[in-house]
Amino acid sequence: MRFAALAASLVGSAVFAVLIPYNGVFIALFAVCAILSAIGIWDLLQFKHSVRRNYPILANIRFILEKIRPEIRQYFLESETDGTPFNRSKRAIAYQRAKGALDKRPFGTQQDIYGNNFEWINHSIVPCPVEGYDFRITVGGTDCRKPYALSLFNISAMSFGALSANAIRALNRGAKLGGFAHDTGEGGVSRYHREFGGDLIWEIGSGYFGCRNEDGSFCADRFAAQAQERQIKMVEIKLSQGAKPGHGGVLPGAKVTAEIANARGVPMGVDCISPARHPAFSTPLEMMHFIAQLRELSGGKPVGFKLCIGHAWEFMALCKAMLETGIRPDFIVIDGSEGGTGAAPLEFVDHVGTPLREGLVLAHNSLVGAGLRQSIRLGASGRVVTAFDIARLLALGADWCNAARGFMFALGCIQAQSCHTDRCPTGVSTQNPWRQRALVVDDKAARVRQFHQSTLVALGELVGAAGLAHPSHLQPMHILKRLSPSEVKSFAEVYTFLQHRELLSGVGHPHYCEQWALADAQRFAPLPRVQSAA
Repeated sequence: MRFAALAASLVGSAVFAVLIPYNGVFIALFAVCAILSAIGIWDLLQFKHSVRRNYPILANIRFILEKIRPEIRQYFLESETDGTPFNRSKRAIAYQRAKGALDKRPFGTQQDIYGNNFEWINHSIVPCPVEGYDFRITVGGTDCRKPYALSLFNISAMSFGALSANAIRALNRGAKLGGFAHDTGEGGVSRYHREFGGDLIWEIGSGYFGCRNEDGSFCADRFAAQAQERQIKMVEIKLSQGAKPGHGGVLPGAKVTAEIANARGVPMGVDCISPARHPAFSTPLEMMHFIAQLRELSGGKPVGFKLCIGHAWEFMALCKAMLETGIRPDFIVIDGSEGGTGAAPLEFVDHVGTPLREGLVLAHNSLVGAGLRQSIRLGASGRVVTAFDIARLLALGADWCNAARGFMFALGCIQAQSCHTDRCPTGVSTQNPWRQRALVVDDKAARVRQFHQSTLVALGELVGAAGLAHPSHLQPMHILKRLSPSEVKSFAEVYTFLQHRELLSGVGHPHYCEQWALADAQRFAPLPRVQSAA
């Protein structure tokens, strides 16, 4: 059906060419069909538009409408199923920056600046010139022998299998061209991740794909063999993800192809199961020792973990385990419940897990209050697309940000929401070889690099306008939020921030002190509450 219009025009051209001698009317019909055939053939051969390659002739309706009026063009650039301006403008910005198009617009802001939750960054009377836009941080604590210079903006976890081979190849080549990192997702390191040699963050999920025994348990030897590859720069243990925290997964055996089986280290054609929890450890203390084991097996590379914050006492239990063992993860990534580019159960998408900002603030405060923050880098992911998204998360305590959907937009994703059907119209999230051929790796890799670079340039311009020399200088007081038509507060006033070692001293914000008292390094379950005497 995707090629029905092209097939019809080709057949029409042939039929009307035969009928021309019988009636001159068929000349016009032949000309129309011939023109449509030429357009369809060109659509198949061109490299820039995946939708046109998958839907020759028909897809041009969209681009024709874009030319008619700017409003229609803006609709196609910005439309999303929930219709919120917040998401529509982000998508438009990502498309324009990935294509290197002009991202300026006339007639001022199009957002409701007097509406609740409107946010902005204050500028300075004396803006600061920013020298260079290749912003980086060093990840690696005292026990790390191979620290990594990480970009402030990187590709978040998306597995091969969820994304097509061409999508993985384009992302990794873009990361190689731009000098930033590409998180593999928990699906393992495939040959498409390796093809262009872009820096990888190897995500280890509860299924231990790529480092598992036949029974699904963790295999130290297989992990060491792969983790010591030069292309892998950091190792990330995935405890949970924003799309479906606390939920495992099953890839049906029918979808476990030879390539996916090879990348994940599982039998072909057999159900591939990701448990809801890690079998390699069951307590915070055991998890710290597992982190130390992975760091040693990897040859001293940075090892950390990713999670969507749930019970506060559980994260604080990890902090207590760090203090008790002396083992520190090199980094922690906080994933927001609003994030997630793949399919997940409806209730988990909407009602499970802590949103990114609240989770980030809790993690930052817990580490600061326990005296651990200075030795652990903190990343953030979850609907991060624009430079302002990055700026406000850095102001709340993050050291860097990861993005998934923003880089999917750079690949050409139009959010058709058919990821789970294997009928992605742009070839981004399908394993169908005929559909994914529409995604041309060279063209989309350049867009991935362009999106990354343009976003960091915009970030530099933002912090420079605020009178700062580097994004790391952003503080909660620099970002403001409208709480009502008559009330504005800075993030420093909206959120609570703890002082160094405040939790250890036993004085501080009551909520944090209460959760700290419940945390136990010996287990993830909370300690019994102490009943005060009547």
